[in-house]
Amino acid sequence: MTAPADPERSQGSSDEGGAPLFDRHVVLDQLGGWRGMVDATLPTVAFIVANSLGGLRTGIVAALVAAVLVFLLRLVRRESLQQAVSGLFGVGIAVAIAAWSGQARDFFVLGIVRNTAIAAVLGASIAFRRPLVGYAAEFLSPSHLGALASASLPGLRRRAGAPLPRPERGTADPAPERHWRDDPRAVRVYGWLTLMWATTFGLRVVVQTPLYLQDEVGLLGTASLVLGLPVTAVALGVTFWAVSRLHRHRAEPGPRPAG
Repeated sequence: MTAPADPERSQGSSDEGGAPLFDRHVVLDQLGGWRGMVDATLPTVAFIVANSLGGLRTGIVAALVAAVLVFLLRLVRRESLQQAVSGLFGVGIAVAIAAWSGQARDFFVLGIVRNTAIAAVLGASIAFRRPLVGYAAEFLSPSHLGALASASLPGLRRRAGAPLPRPERGTADPAPERHWRDDPRAVRVYGWLTLMWATTFGLRVVVQTPLYLQDEVGLLGTASLVLGLPVTAVALGVTFWAVSRLHRHRAEPGPRPAG
């Protein structure tokens, strides 16, 4: 007989019928993947180019047009609109701030503030030994299932003979023998990954803030792009590598301490 899971340590909430209220596979579909990440950078690119060529008003119009086109394109392709809507909302706030102040550099204020807040929250989660990357990774792909244990980075290929379990959408995952926070190795790995992500967001703040204060709009935009998708891609690659190794560790057969 399986005891009820601690609410703080559950992999997802369930309704009375046993189906999760928050389906992690649905969440994965909503994230948008690499295309979504690329789409999110297009309004910034449009603003930087148009502002350098035609000034602030032209940059604002170009950013809004790019955000709307991304939204319409995803609508036509019948893809998830969640990321496009949030991107459109973010661009709207950014251009509103820039239009209100009359300074092109203020288009990047929202990003600087957001990165500062995220870095601070991630850092605080490490201090409290509750690394947020662990909660996110375990929700999206619980390590006790070992779903990534046979995955490799190039193309996320499978290794021969190694299963990749993926429960059907709307079905609850089996409970872990012990929670990841009771596994010192899992806590250590997720702690380092959380520190890496906190450093990634903090680096953007450290680089962009002086450029903002010096009103170097061109360099500010370049830094936003260089420290955006490329750095995020590297961080995601490191995260996937580390999490896949952790999945192999937790999927290995052997005695487990009582949790």
